[in-house]
Amino acid sequence: MRTRRNASVVAALAVLGLGLACAPASAQDASSIRINEVESSGGSPGDWIELVNTGTVAVDVSKWIVKDDDNSHSYKIASGTSLGPGAFLALDVESAYGLGSADSARLYAADGSTLVDSYAWTSHATTTYGRCADGTGAFTTTVAVTKGAANACGSPLSTSWPGGTAVTVADGSNVFGTNLSGLSYESATVLWAVRNGPGTLYRLVPNGTTWRPDPAGGWASGKTLHFANGSGDPDAEGVVVSPDGTFVITERDNSGSSSAPKILRFDTTSTATTLNATAEWNLTADLPGLPANAGPEAVSWIPDTFLTAHGFRDEHTGAAYTPATYPGHGSGLFFAGVENNGMVYAYALTPSGTYTRVATFTSGFPAVMDLEFEPATGHLWAACDDTCQGRTATLDLNAQGRFAVTRTADRPTGMPNYNNEGFAIAPQSACAGGLKPVLWSDDTNDAGHALRAGTLTCTS
Repeated sequence: MRTRRNASVVAALAVLGLGLACAPASAQDASSIRINEVESSGGSPGDWIELVNTGTVAVDVSKWIVKDDDNSHSYKIASGTSLGPGAFLALDVESAYGLGSADSARLYAADGSTLVDSYAWTSHATTTYGRCADGTGAFTTTVAVTKGAANACGSPLSTSWPGGTAVTVADGSNVFGTNLSGLSYESATVLWAVRNGPGTLYRLVPNGTTWRPDPAGGWASGKTLHFANGSGDPDAEGVVVSPDGTFVITERDNSGSSSAPKILRFDTTSTATTLNATAEWNLTADLPGLPANAGPEAVSWIPDTFLTAHGFRDEHTGAAYTPATYPGHGSGLFFAGVENNGMVYAYALTPSGTYTRVATFTSGFPAVMDLEFEPATGHLWAACDDTCQGRTATLDLNAQGRFAVTRTADRPTGMPNYNNEGFAIAPQSACAGGLKPVLWSDDTNDAGHALRAGTLTCTS
């Protein structure tokens, strides 16, 4: 049931690139502001209309007006609102009026009579209506809701799995039990895995055709994890090995079931049987209101060298990404995927525990369970679990410097629809006959097994 709120009309969500207004926009600048996405049913927190700036300069949108098909329904953007180039602004219009199943969104300049853009529809979208490509293309039904971020426009490419069809068991019987989640290759012969309850980190090594916990270094049963203060039970959902260390992402503290969206770094050279985080980044302020069991599930790392070489756009600065903007952040950025909304957030992390969100984009799915960067192809892979039939998506940097979905793929035909929450791709050095190994981790431990192996083409 949709509720009406009596709050004053304000710009409810200024997502990226917003700042203080300086001078009124010229007519040419105003034409760069477009309606980009519309939620007319069941949105969060209600109906909303998203704008995007397709131009190269910031535009003052103070006191601009958004109406539906009724002239008496008016939503005024707050004074002092400026929309930067390439930035998105989601307006929670339900504070003023609700959008109907057959309705329209009309954007007017501050004079209330100059129509800047409009879009009309005859029924609610199953997701949202959005422009594909952002700001310039025709409206279509999106693949996923992307409030305040680039639209999820789907993929025109084949959805068959780009590798072998066969899938085999890759662990012993009931070695891990339930709750095995994220995976990350360190090398072709070392694999890291996390269990989300109790929070445990595993170092895995080959055991013939399967993987087992490393019997050396105290890793035979995995190592129990704690937050930086030595307390709690981190709900470890994702793991990534990078030149800057081994990082785990959590969505809650199992000891109290409270939401705890955090990125933790651990010293894997320690001989201790339990590991306290050596650094901790609390994302709660940047990702408020996430359900305790539907927060960050996935983490990946992409080197600065790749991002700068491919024109990655820094949405925080509104310009091309420059690593020097974030002193001490290491040699790359961390990409966190959230189960609750399927969005991916790129962060620069500093040793002191501070962070800056650099970009936001959709995974292409309503929920994302793991992220995997493949250096050989430049793909950022997003994996969804059985709620998406085990599908994966590849995202690549487009001409605007933003990650966008370039292909979605079904799971291999030899893989039942397991609750796979982890996904890892072996290094290119493991290629043989044009194929390299991939692994999935099954949170449910179906048939007594949590790891399964398949293959992926080396040049997918």
